[in-house]
Amino acid sequence: MESIAKHPRQAPSSPELSRQQTGTIRHKRIQRRKGRARLSLLLLLFVVILLVVFIARLYIPPPIKASSAILIHADTGRVLYAMHADLPLPPASMSKMMTELLVLDAVQSGQHAWDENVPVSRYAAEVPGSGIGMHEGERYTLKQLFQALIIHSANDAAVAIAEHLSGSEVRFVETMNGKAEEIGLSDRTVFANASGLPAADLASFTEAATEGDTVMTARDSAMLARWLLNKHPDLLEVTSQRNLPVPQKKISLHTTNLMLPGEPHSYEGNDGFKTGYTRSAGYCFTGTASRGGNRLISVVMGTGDADQRFTETRKLMDYGFERQGILSNLLSALF
Repeated sequence: MESIAKHPRQAPSSPELSRQQTGTIRHKRIQRRKGRARLSLLLLLFVVILLVVFIARLYIPPPIKASSAILIHADTGRVLYAMHADLPLPPASMSKMMTELLVLDAVQSGQHAWDENVPVSRYAAEVPGSGIGMHEGERYTLKQLFQALIIHSANDAAVAIAEHLSGSEVRFVETMNGKAEEIGLSDRTVFANASGLPAADLASFTEAATEGDTVMTARDSAMLARWLLNKHPDLLEVTSQRNLPVPQKKISLHTTNLMLPGEPHSYEGNDGFKTGYTRSAGYCFTGTASRGGNRLISVVMGTGDADQRFTETRKLMDYGFERQGILSNLLSALF
């Protein structure tokens, strides 16, 4: 018979030891739960911070130093930013966009041709402000005048075009306002002449349209630019040019859009659109740029100096393209 001593029985655990072990296990479980809770809280905080940054970058635009401004998506017309966008203000030469539209429509319809000769009147030759430097009796092709109107914002070209297409600037203005209504511009926008100059600057010309001053809203300016881009996309071939040779004068006219590639305020993707300046209007700019399949149109009116209209446009464009990039990345991640 084997001795009981060879197989000793384990002593049963005491109630106190059992309670200690149970307490230790419970404590470890609580600690693990607290650790997981802290980790979850940190992750949630991280997600909240990311969400706040995302919303800030997506919806909080930079401060824009201008009397009014707007930023829209060219394809959809969706407004990405607006500040006093429905306030009628003098647009200066940005109003020439309507003159551009009437020329393009006239050529597209066959009523006029690019190679037809346009005579220069005394009024066209002597109108103040930027110009080709034409003289009364000279002749230029409609295409030359159209390009000078866009690239160099030539006032003499604007007047010569108006008189050629409608017989007088007064009748041309009637067509401008009729077209504005036709394409859906608001009644806050009123065209008073072909150049955008103040009526006071034209008072000495009996042939000039001097019934009040041209006013436009930033929203209407953006809508007009969008209409031009949608209906006449080839216009970008002209608005993207930096120089225009004028053989008759043996000169080359330089662009007023300093955001084009190679210019002092060069901006990636910019290929137009129209500047403007008078004392009453301040410095204005309707611009467009395309990046990553998105084309934006911006308008700033009443900025303080020639450079500021481009720096403020840059702010708007950067904000718009970053917003489009964030949305595109988010949609790609979700779908």
